[in-house]
Amino acid sequence: AHRGQRSLSYMGHLRMMAAAQPFLSGAISKTVNMPETATVDEIMHTYVEGWRLGLKAIAIYRDGSKRSAPLNTKKTKDMGGAMAEAAEKSLDVMVERPELRNRILELEEELNSLRGKPTRHRMPDTRMSLTHKFEIAGHEGYITVGLFEDGQPGELFIQMSKEGSTIGGLMDTVATLTSLSLQYGVPLDSMVRKFAYQRFEPSGFTKNPDIRNATSITDYVFRWLGCQFIPGYKEATSPHRAQAELPMKEIPEMEKKAVNRPVADLPRTAEKEVLDVITNHVSNDGASAVIANGSSNGHTHADRVKEALGGMFMDTTCSHCGSEKVIRAGACGVCTECGTSQGCS
Repeated sequence: AHRGQRSLSYMGHLRMMAAAQPFLSGAISKTVNMPETATVDEIMHTYVEGWRLGLKAIAIYRDGSKRSAPLNTKKTKDMGGAMAEAAEKSLDVMVERPELRNRILELEEELNSLRGKPTRHRMPDTRMSLTHKFEIAGHEGYITVGLFEDGQPGELFIQMSKEGSTIGGLMDTVATLTSLSLQYGVPLDSMVRKFAYQRFEPSGFTKNPDIRNATSITDYVFRWLGCQFIPGYKEATSPHRAQAELPMKEIPEMEKKAVNRPVADLPRTAEKEVLDVITNHVSNDGASAVIANGSSNGHTHADRVKEALGGMFMDTTCSHCGSEKVIRAGACGVCTECGTSQGCS
């Protein structure tokens, strides 16, 4: 070993491994560290010496052979004296100015207490708020959201009609936990994804056109928060969200006028083709029979199409989003709003 360097020579590594090799059945997983100045002949000599000592395998690492390394045996400038001198100077300053020493100790304690501790952003004493009245299957309640200066939610209050009831106490707990989470920086969209569509009673239809059906009070509260404060959430989940426009062929002016005329005035072949292509629901025989009998009763073509499309939907609502646009697909019902399948075994 080199004096004062606290390191072993590479031959010392070999002899240490050779002392333990007779007691092991396999090779020793030990790296032989060689300095950066090692030559090819020295590396070859190391392998030969390992074979002579009875080692089954050795692995050599030459310092500096990789771009980065956790250890480095290269000699650097001794900085111990400079660091000791700087420490002595700082100690002298602290002795001469005890108030500075006390302040440093206080700051260190404060830093240690804050390290790894989440920060709570409290609401201002006077703040704006937003109140919303809701009703789920006859159960009325109020949602009040306190806002930060930037308009983001910072606290939540849920007031049910029956004070002191079990559901009222649970909603108070949910509101308190939500308020603390918002003030400690938990993203609102994370909570909405977690608590939306939770299912428990009371549940049912609501008067909110954006949330037609709620699976629970928690579901309604967080979906409403998403509609109010998360950009794009309302457009993505509302039953009345806009649908993408399909490319339509330009219709001549004469055909536009013909479409708005009563069905009895349309040619039989044109009426049959329009109903078959657009609705894809009324049978050819049925459409021809209606036209042949002249039983249009003054209904326009648009009314006939609407009636035909209405027959495609089932008399049920989606169990996931509450939409009434559930069509039959074989033995199942498929929601055209969210794609949820129901009624399948």
